[in-house]
Amino acid sequence: MTPASSGVRAFVALGANIGEPVKHLRAAVDDLAALPGTRVVARSSLYRSAPVGLLNQPDFINAVVSVDTDLPPIDLLRQLLAIEARHGRVRSIPNAPRTLDLDLLLHGEALLQGSELTLPHPRMHQRAFVLRPLLEIAADLTLPGLGPARDYLPAVANQDISLFEPL
Repeated sequence: MTPASSGVRAFVALGANIGEPVKHLRAAVDDLAALPGTRVVARSSLYRSAPVGLLNQPDFINAVVSVDTDLPPIDLLRQLLAIEARHGRVRSIPNAPRTLDLDLLLHGEALLQGSELTLPHPRMHQRAFVLRPLLEIAADLTLPGLGPARDYLPAVANQDISLFEPL
């Protein structure tokens, strides 16, 4: 693990539903910890959630990790994509089954809207599989431009998600 010198607090959502999801998520946390100038600060429990969009596929295992990192947002995103690729991620159709999905949710207070990266993640506040693990490790988190994360929980209360096991 490489300690971050000053670092920005970033949050990364992890998900998988094919292959060995728990193994891929745990290995991805190790991969995050090995990134230059990056230190894993907290990790949520694993949660089981129903698929969104493309419904005829296995349930997902999800988690959220916070890191302190010296990497700028776009560099961190590119590192996340490289980790996905090393774990066999294939991008075929939207919401397809996957061995590993890593989404950069937040990078400090950054507000970005670009072709490669939008921060905060544009749908994070609409998904229980992001909000529940995120609030487990950052209960008082405020989403830049959106307000307190916990304020969005009632809107996702009907989404199928359950605690699975520790990460």
